[in-house]
Amino acid sequence: MSRPLSIAVAPYDRTLPLMAGLIPIEGITPTYVTAPLEEIFARAFDEQAFDVTELSFSNYLYLTASTGCPYVGLPIFPSRAFRHSAIYIRTDRGIRGPRDLAGRVVGVREFSMTAALVARGVLEDDFGLRASDVRWRYGPADKYDTQPIVRVRPPDIELQPLPQASNLSDALASGELDALVAYKPPKVFLDGHPSIRRLFEDYPAIEADYARRTGIFPIMHLVGVRKELVEHEPGLCIRVCNAFEAARCYALERTRETQAPFISLPWAPAESARVEAILGSEFWSYGLDANRSAIDALCRYSFNQGIAPRLLKAEELFAFETLAWNGVAR
Repeated sequence: MSRPLSIAVAPYDRTLPLMAGLIPIEGITPTYVTAPLEEIFARAFDEQAFDVTELSFSNYLYLTASTGCPYVGLPIFPSRAFRHSAIYIRTDRGIRGPRDLAGRVVGVREFSMTAALVARGVLEDDFGLRASDVRWRYGPADKYDTQPIVRVRPPDIELQPLPQASNLSDALASGELDALVAYKPPKVFLDGHPSIRRLFEDYPAIEADYARRTGIFPIMHLVGVRKELVEHEPGLCIRVCNAFEAARCYALERTRETQAPFISLPWAPAESARVEAILGSEFWSYGLDANRSAIDALCRYSFNQGIAPRLLKAEELFAFETLAWNGVAR
């Protein structure tokens, strides 16, 4: 007999096959919920509003290591992104490289958001710039954005709010900020402000080199299941994992199609081949073992940056029955 299940997740190519009913979940009648990710995360962490949900990996690490998270993770990673491209600077402040950010005032929507966690981790690993070397300011991305939720204030980090009426884009434009870490290009950059550019202007080449050197395609989000559901129905986790894996395979295989292209981009199959040449054919994989390097890096970043109060192990993050699940639905 099928049972209802609410699932909150963004509509990616790798989740749309589930939402469209092309991929079923064994024994489940799902109701899919989509909303701005900030809203999904807040409702999940604060209200436990969904049975299964996409989660910020960084905030999941913080809660798991501290007060406890109401969700247990599945090794399903619907969002991944390199974040060298996420750092924007003013060109009139003498910032020529990553080390020049030391002592600077740098904005971020939420200190604990995963995009910033990864960007700071890369700056420390590759350039020796620690999170504590920077003076951090937080606030909404622009005048249309909601106020961020501050879940953690790390020790030994200067972290202060912007003035009440200010926002990150305007503060960068006015010079109140020297730089900004943002998960999407700020309005001031999109508007073509002459004194704003990315820290790493040739970021595609730099990110490809990072991937070759480290073997890491950074994870931004994971999927979580409410703990009480796992306790009462442990087999649910594997059924959900298998369905998300089947949807991922469906999307990636269709990306390579040339007869009737699945993606609107005209050279998508060629781009798919280029990405596979850099990252390997299973560049977007699920399962713990295939992603251990990326997960271990996130755990290390979180502890080093004062977000997680202890260094977590990858095995602590996921439902026990999924630890040996290899994420292959073929």
